[in-house]
Amino acid sequence: MAKDMDMPRLMEAYDTEEECRDALEKLRWPDGVRCLRCQGDKISRIYKRNQFDCDSCGYQFSALAGTIFHDTHLPLTKWFLATYFMVESKKGMSANQMKRMLNVSYKTAWYLCHRIRAAMNEANPSRLSGVVEVDETYVGGKVRGKGRHYLGNKAVVVGVVQRKGKIRLQVVNGTDRATLQGFIKENTSPETEAIYTDQHPAYVGIADVDTRHESVNHSIEEWVRGEVHTNGIEGVWSLVKRSIVGSYHHLSVKHLDSYLDEVEWRQNNRLNPNQFRDTLIKLIKASSLQYQELTAG
Repeated sequence: MAKDMDMPRLMEAYDTEEECRDALEKLRWPDGVRCLRCQGDKISRIYKRNQFDCDSCGYQFSALAGTIFHDTHLPLTKWFLATYFMVESKKGMSANQMKRMLNVSYKTAWYLCHRIRAAMNEANPSRLSGVVEVDETYVGGKVRGKGRHYLGNKAVVVGVVQRKGKIRLQVVNGTDRATLQGFIKENTSPETEAIYTDQHPAYVGIADVDTRHESVNHSIEEWVRGEVHTNGIEGVWSLVKRSIVGSYHHLSVKHLDSYLDEVEWRQNNRLNPNQFRDTLIKLIKASSLQYQELTAG
């Protein structure tokens, strides 16, 4: 699969179901097809049914069996297009826009976006280290008749970014010390060199013997003091909020973490020339996400 995927390459390489199926097969079994039941490598092809037959145990299966693609009624070509749109759209892509791009119903587009978004969740992510910046923000729309500081309809999101590295974002229940410091300890290495924050009192005491904590005082217009600042994580908040306002418009707190997973995956792979391929691999490995599960109260 080509690096630095672009639209012309995508349309040329994966404009048929057969080409998409062949690509998924190679991504799933880079060293050759193996039986899903016994892991045997003595495999025969049943070309008429796009299936394989294991010569060892007789089990028949396809390249899509047991994957997120197995029960889909959507053509693989549209799955590939949707995946490309989502990894290449810096501010994300709404279900309405996906609906127009793929010529599908809104329900199909919404479900498709959520299935791809769920696969973008990093399983067992490595902890950040070096110099990190931490901040929290509130995500949610305005309520008529309420001032700009009304928080009743907003969710708290906390984030950490490693300088010249990756980010971690999460919806949390509050901004108390236990919650914020728990997030930091869960997502950063014990050997982290420095943690930079604003002067929120909940961050006080996060330093230890080999990790220093410094802060900037935004209330007196102090944004940078030498190398101490939170500009990196502030930039992430700007991207998150532009995505919500410019692309998603309205999203529920229930699904907010999955949108953050998408932002996190795209940001952490922004320099990865194989981002499209790696997202397809995650889709192959992703567990099934039922529509009823997404829409349940």
